[in-house]
Amino acid sequence: MLKLSKTIEYALISINHINKCDEDKPISVKKISNQYSIPFELLAKILQKLSKAQVLKAVHGPRGGYKLNDKYRDYTLIQLIEILEGPFGITGCLTDHSCEQISNCNIINPIEKINSQVYQVLNEIKLNKIT
Repeated sequence: MLKLSKTIEYALISINHINKCDEDKPISVKKISNQYSIPFELLAKILQKLSKAQVLKAVHGPRGGYKLNDKYRDYTLIQLIEILEGPFGITGCLTDHSCEQISNCNIINPIEKINSQVYQVLNEIKLNKIT
Protein backbone atom coordinates (compact mmCIF):
# COMPACT_ATOMS: atom_id res chain seq x y z
CA MET A 1 0.00 0.00 0.00
CA LEU A 2 1.30 3.40 -0.96
CA LYS A 3 0.50 5.98 1.71
CA LEU A 4 1.79 9.17 3.27
CA SER A 5 3.80 8.78 6.46
CA LYS A 6 2.67 10.18 9.81
CA THR A 7 5.42 12.80 9.45
CA ILE A 8 3.85 14.11 6.24
CA GLU A 9 0.35 13.92 7.74
CA TYR A 10 1.46 15.90 10.80
CA ALA A 11 3.19 18.48 8.60
CA LEU A 12 0.07 18.95 6.48
CA ILE A 13 -2.17 19.17 9.56
CA SER A 14 0.14 21.82 11.02
CA ILE A 15 0.40 23.86 7.83
CA ASN A 16 -3.38 23.74 7.42
CA HIS A 17 -3.91 24.78 11.05
CA ILE A 18 -1.45 27.68 10.81
CA ASN A 19 -3.02 28.76 7.52
CA LYS A 20 -6.46 29.00 9.12
CA CYS A 21 -5.26 31.01 12.13
CA ASP A 22 -4.58 34.72 12.50
CA GLU A 23 -1.59 35.52 10.28
CA ASP A 24 -0.19 38.04 12.78
CA LYS A 25 0.14 35.60 15.66
CA PRO A 26 2.59 32.70 15.60
CA ILE A 27 1.13 29.33 16.52
CA SER A 28 2.96 27.29 19.14
CA VAL A 29 3.99 23.69 18.68
CA LYS A 30 2.24 22.91 21.95
CA LYS A 31 -1.08 24.27 20.71
CA ILE A 32 -0.99 22.19 17.53
CA SER A 33 0.31 19.16 19.40
CA ASN A 34 -2.48 19.33 21.98
CA GLN A 35 -5.28 20.08 19.54
CA TYR A 36 -4.46 17.19 17.20
CA SER A 37 -2.89 14.72 19.66
CA ILE A 38 0.46 14.79 17.86
CA PRO A 39 3.57 13.87 19.88
CA PHE A 40 5.17 17.19 20.89
CA GLU A 41 8.85 16.29 20.24
CA LEU A 42 8.09 14.81 16.83
CA LEU A 43 6.03 17.82 15.81
CA ALA A 44 8.74 20.21 17.03
CA LYS A 45 11.30 18.45 14.81
CA ILE A 46 8.96 18.50 11.82
CA LEU A 47 8.26 22.21 12.17
CA GLN A 48 11.96 23.00 12.67
CA LYS A 49 12.75 21.26 9.37
CA LEU A 50 9.98 23.19 7.64
CA SER A 51 11.35 26.41 9.09
CA LYS A 52 14.87 25.64 7.83
CA ALA A 53 13.40 24.99 4.38
CA GLN A 54 11.52 28.32 4.60
CA VAL A 55 8.06 26.77 4.40
CA LEU A 56 7.44 28.26 7.86
CA LYS A 57 8.86 31.22 9.79
CA ALA A 58 10.00 30.55 13.33
CA VAL A 59 9.19 33.26 15.85
CA HIS A 60 11.29 33.00 19.01
CA GLY A 61 10.36 34.12 22.50
CA PRO A 62 7.67 33.46 25.08
CA ARG A 63 4.89 34.11 22.57
CA GLY A 64 6.74 32.45 19.75
CA GLY A 65 5.73 29.71 17.42
CA TYR A 66 5.37 29.35 13.69
CA LYS A 67 3.82 31.34 10.89
CA LEU A 68 3.57 30.51 7.21
CA ASN A 69 6.33 31.92 5.07
CA ASP A 70 5.02 33.54 1.89
CA LYS A 71 7.22 31.11 -0.05
CA TYR A 72 5.11 28.18 1.12
CA ARG A 73 2.73 28.81 -1.77
CA ASP A 74 5.51 27.83 -4.18
CA TYR A 75 6.16 24.47 -2.54
CA THR A 76 4.68 21.25 -3.88
CA LEU A 77 3.69 18.13 -2.02
CA ILE A 78 6.72 16.27 -3.40
CA GLN A 79 9.01 19.02 -2.09
CA LEU A 80 7.44 18.72 1.35
CA ILE A 81 7.98 14.95 1.27
CA GLU A 82 11.62 15.38 0.24
CA ILE A 83 12.27 18.07 2.87
CA LEU A 84 11.04 15.77 5.62
CA GLU A 85 11.96 12.32 4.35
CA GLY A 86 14.65 12.66 1.73
CA PRO A 87 14.54 11.52 -1.89
CA PHE A 88 11.22 10.15 -3.10
CA GLY A 89 10.93 6.54 -4.19
CA ILE A 90 8.08 4.06 -4.08
CA THR A 91 10.61 1.28 -3.49
CA GLY A 92 13.87 1.31 -1.58
CA CYS A 93 16.01 0.54 -4.63
CA LEU A 94 15.02 3.84 -6.24
CA THR A 95 16.61 5.85 -3.43
CA ASP A 96 19.12 3.39 -1.98
CA HIS A 97 21.37 2.10 -4.73
CA SER A 98 22.86 -0.68 -2.62
CA CYS A 99 20.13 -3.17 -3.59
CA GLU A 100 21.65 -6.58 -4.15
CA GLN A 101 18.86 -7.59 -6.53
CA ILE A 102 19.22 -4.69 -8.97
CA SER A 103 21.34 -6.59 -11.53
CA ASN A 104 18.73 -9.38 -11.69
CA CYS A 105 15.64 -7.26 -11.15
CA ASN A 106 12.97 -7.84 -13.77
CA ILE A 107 10.62 -5.10 -12.54
CA ILE A 108 12.95 -2.10 -12.25
CA ASN A 109 11.78 -0.51 -15.53
CA PRO A 110 8.05 -0.58 -14.72
CA ILE A 111 8.77 0.49 -11.13
CA GLU A 112 10.78 3.47 -12.40
CA LYS A 113 7.90 4.44 -14.72
CA ILE A 114 5.36 4.21 -11.90
CA ASN A 115 7.67 6.18 -9.59
CA SER A 116 8.07 8.88 -12.23
CA GLN A 117 4.31 9.21 -12.71
CA VAL A 118 3.59 9.34 -8.99
CA TYR A 119 6.38 11.93 -8.59
CA GLN A 120 4.86 14.08 -11.37
CA VAL A 121 1.40 13.98 -9.80
CA LEU A 122 2.73 14.94 -6.35
CA ASN A 123 4.88 17.64 -7.93
CA GLU A 124 1.79 19.28 -9.43
CA ILE A 125 0.03 19.64 -6.07
CA LYS A 126 0.86 22.99 -4.47
CA LEU A 127 0.75 23.15 -0.67
CA ASN A 128 -1.55 26.15 -0.73
CA LYS A 129 -4.13 24.13 -2.70
CA ILE A 130 -4.44 21.46 -0.02
CA THR A 131 -4.44 23.75 3.02
